Amino acid sequence: MPPEFLCGCPPMNREMKRELTVAFVGNPNCGKTTLFNAFTGANLKVANWPGVTVEKKEGEANYKGHRIRLIDLPGTYSLTSYSIEERVSRKCIMEEEADVIINVVDASSLERNLYLTLQLLEMGKPVVMALNMMDIVEERGMEIDLHRLPEMLGHIPVIPVSARKRAGLDVLMHAAVHHYSEGAAPFHIDYGEKLEEDICGVQKLLEKEYPELVNPRWHALKILENDGEVREHYPLPDKEREKNLEIQIINKKYAYIEEIVEECLFYKSEKAASTDRIDRLLTHPVWGVPVFLCIMAVVFFLTFTVGDALKGVFEQVLDMASSGVRMFLTDMDASEWLVSLVVDGIIAGVGGILTFLPNIFILFLALALLEDSGYMARVAYVMDGIMGKAGLSGKAFLPMVLGFGCTVPAIMATRTLESQRDRLKTILVTPFMSCSARLPVYVLFSEIFFPEYAALTAFSMYVIGLAAAIAVALIFNKADRKGSDNTLLIELPEYKVPNAYTIWIYVWEKVKDYLTKAGTTIFVASIFIWFLLNYGPAGMVTDVSQSFGAAVGHWLEPVLSLAGLGHWQIAVSLLSGISAKEVVVSSLCVMFGIGNANSAAGMSALHANLGALGFGALNAYAMMVFCLLYTPCVATIATIRKETNSMKWTLGMVAFQLVFAWAAAVLVFQVGGLF
Repeated sequence: MPPEFLCGCPPMNREMKRELTVAFVGNPNCGKTTLFNAFTGANLKVANWPGVTVEKKEGEANYKGHRIRLIDLPGTYSLTSYSIEERVSRKCIMEEEADVIINVVDASSLERNLYLTLQLLEMGKPVVMALNMMDIVEERGMEIDLHRLPEMLGHIPVIPVSARKRAGLDVLMHAAVHHYSEGAAPFHIDYGEKLEEDICGVQKLLEKEYPELVNPRWHALKILENDGEVREHYPLPDKEREKNLEIQIINKKYAYIEEIVEECLFYKSEKAASTDRIDRLLTHPVWGVPVFLCIMAVVFFLTFTVGDALKGVFEQVLDMASSGVRMFLTDMDASEWLVSLVVDGIIAGVGGILTFLPNIFILFLALALLEDSGYMARVAYVMDGIMGKAGLSGKAFLPMVLGFGCTVPAIMATRTLESQRDRLKTILVTPFMSCSARLPVYVLFSEIFFPEYAALTAFSMYVIGLAAAIAVALIFNKADRKGSDNTLLIELPEYKVPNAYTIWIYVWEKVKDYLTKAGTTIFVASIFIWFLLNYGPAGMVTDVSQSFGAAVGHWLEPVLSLAGLGHWQIAVSLLSGISAKEVVVSSLCVMFGIGNANSAAGMSALHANLGALGFGALNAYAMMVFCLLYTPCVATIATIRKETNSMKWTLGMVAFQLVFAWAAAVLVFQVGGLF
């Protein structure tokens, strides 16, 4: 059925303002931010929305002498007031003077995106649809009727664009400005006789009680959808408060979306059929999880084999840099302590981490390919049953998957969870996912102590981390006794050939972050560790055992001895790892004077030094488990504090993870010792 238009005055033409505010709204991964960046360029500022920890991006653009203020709203699937992102987006549209909404739609997933579009149209603001990723639609042999689509959406402008190729930007901005000057025509879907009676009844009550209300029909829909925020601000008699027609309203919207897709999208069935055939295996209720684990095992096999093949170049560069700097400083008659600080401290610490860059690159490349192909959404679907038994929804697994890259954005991604209780539990267990910072630890100890099974040993850390996360969530769920009230609602995108440009941007951003950390956090940590190991109560020392570092390490030895880690050098490296997990490796390089621990000579030297302490394969595995589970890095701790807004909860979480890691390492070492 076509949309109907409300009776009333026709939209009035409005004079163009000198400054127009345009909000970009769309589903996650629809290309919204790429399009926003194409308009703003360097004119971008990032902050948090007032009162909430949701990132706010603003920029500026000019159109025919008019200043355009652009806002990039958080990606969201709907404007129902559940998650923080949904509340922020809705508040900005309704209250923060968003003059025009550019609804960025992934043309290759039209059906999924249109639900948000209909919600935006019902809000009564001028909406322009930016139909992004049309090139993907063409590649798949599909077609979209660009005449019928805007007709079925109330004659809004529908502009094909390519955010990546910067195509259609001028036309889009022209449409936004022109549509604002014309004003938005009132729009609503015919929900059927029964629902329309309820909507009109609530609407009349709202008009009577709140005559100043701008869009009473939209508020009536929200009240009937049991929207807590609208019901709180616009209370009605108890009889109306008892009504909850959310499911019926949602079903009517999707029925109309199906009608739009049927009339406007052609040749989709062939592509969907191929996707269904693949999903019979990848999302199988029994084989889905084993397939996921096998795929991740292949990822780690490639991370080791291909990464190790590339690291020789980095080894040569590091050796040349170390020798060259030492020779230069010696020729300049630099003092011995300065030569040691630069060569044995900074270059050994930072350089030792940089040699793991090929392994990190391969890992990020593999994860980017899996994500861009559409597989990662399937992982959340497959894990929904297991997560449900642990008291979390499959949606909680999405931030956990992000934790394989970096824990900081993974913690921030928990904002998509509606329940605060689920957020806290997910934040608690997400650091157990092995982030890329832990990979140098796994690579180093696996190749030294388990050379024939290095990839399998490192992969086992990812499995243990996942198992630990589920186990801890289950324990806290039993203690909580409330469980999760979330149901996973996710549309699985069609599989596609990963886009080379998208993959490049993703990998480059991750590698850049890794290099930035090497040049900042690890740089500072390497200097600090050098001073800790070369100075003691009596000043500079030549015997490391008399240093401040040794004193701190000896104090921790009794606590760590049950886990097979009772050596002060190990204690110092673990303590330094709180700044960044890569520093565990760089601190060992500094302590044992190894310039490149990732080279054959470096591994041999480290093996010999650790062997002299009685540190063997079982100790190494216990240490990897400890590094996997113990206190996350400082950046993660700061993010947790910011997201939870509770220092007490953050410190409690840090203490819990420290004790949990110690207990797990003790279990591994003591049980392993029996065999």
